[in-house]
Amino acid sequence: MLSKYLDPKNDVAFKKIFGSEKHKDILIHFINDILGFNGNKAIQEVSFLSTVQDPEIASKKQSIVDVLCKDSNGVQYIIEMQVAETSGFEKRAQYYAAKAYSGQLNKGSGEDGLYKNLKEIIFIAIADFILFPDKQEYKSDHMILDKHNHDHDLKDFSFTFIELPKFRKKSVDELENMEEKWCFFFKYADETSADDLKKLVGGDLVLQKAYDALEQYNWSEQELLAYERETKRVWDNRAVEDAMLEKAEARGEARGEARGIEKGREEGKIERDIEIAKLMLSRNKPVSEIIELTGLSEEEIKKL
Repeated sequence: MLSKYLDPKNDVAFKKIFGSEKHKDILIHFINDILGFNGNKAIQEVSFLSTVQDPEIASKKQSIVDVLCKDSNGVQYIIEMQVAETSGFEKRAQYYAAKAYSGQLNKGSGEDGLYKNLKEIIFIAIADFILFPDKQEYKSDHMILDKHNHDHDLKDFSFTFIELPKFRKKSVDELENMEEKWCFFFKYADETSADDLKKLVGGDLVLQKAYDALEQYNWSEQELLAYERETKRVWDNRAVEDAMLEKAEARGEARGEARGIEKGREEGKIERDIEIAKLMLSRNKPVSEIIELTGLSEEEIKKL
């Protein structure tokens, strides 16, 4: 049974709210709030760019970001929602930023003008898992600094990560600013009551619009079906992973070896990948997509 408000962490919901022309003002509001842009620095307008960053490899390996846009000054913003805990996500963030940066090159501008017009890339990620265990704060901002005097000479890349599990506030009465309201939105939107929503939104019409966009009664049957399929996909993957890792850990502990758990985890991951591959094959998913998600080879998949 779906609640009144859907979960904005769901990939379908996230792209509907932050990746569409209809709700462009929500995206602009969000970027300004998270990056602290105000006054003359505040973004007034954005245009959406293709999220397929490398068409040549898109059919073989996923090279698609959730939202890619640029403001009126040409600065590009990559907005990513990551629900499943993924090893090397911070490296993927840098890869996406590098692809967006190099994608600006105008090959017909000559050697002198080839690089001078490259614009800044700003990456914003909302992660539903712990990315940086040693950091206490839920939000971290990363940039390139001179390691001796901390001068910020290389200005074209910056990364902002929001780790939702570290956001501890559970009541709207605790929220102090728009940044915290957005974190609350991502973490608890599908649990928000009418009374809490009234206090949360206040006079902010754009935040109200974000909740309206999440209200299931404003979605078509086809959109809801896509939402439910994505929810089931995430649950299935998590269930398979949890079961396989638990089984593998039990085998490792039974051996009484210190390295048994580690080996068991590796075996569990392989079993999990096989189960995920079987599930995707049953849904007629492309082999290239299965390879990207599981890491299995084409030959291993064919044997299934």
